[in-house]
Amino acid sequence: MNILLFLAPASLALGALGLAAFLWTMRSGQYEDPKGDAERILYDHLEDRPPTAKPK
Repeated sequence: MNILLFLAPASLALGALGLAAFLWTMRSGQYEDPKGDAERILYDHLEDRPPTAKPK
């Protein structure tokens, strides 16, 4: 039974840590455009960097 004195606070601390991480991701804008990200992964011609100017 003495192990519960360690496990109960440890599980509450891990839960609070997970909640804090979730709230941090919400505030930093991680979930702003999930549909756009899901559709963008299907296109090969889109790149992660801006287009470069082509010489004339």
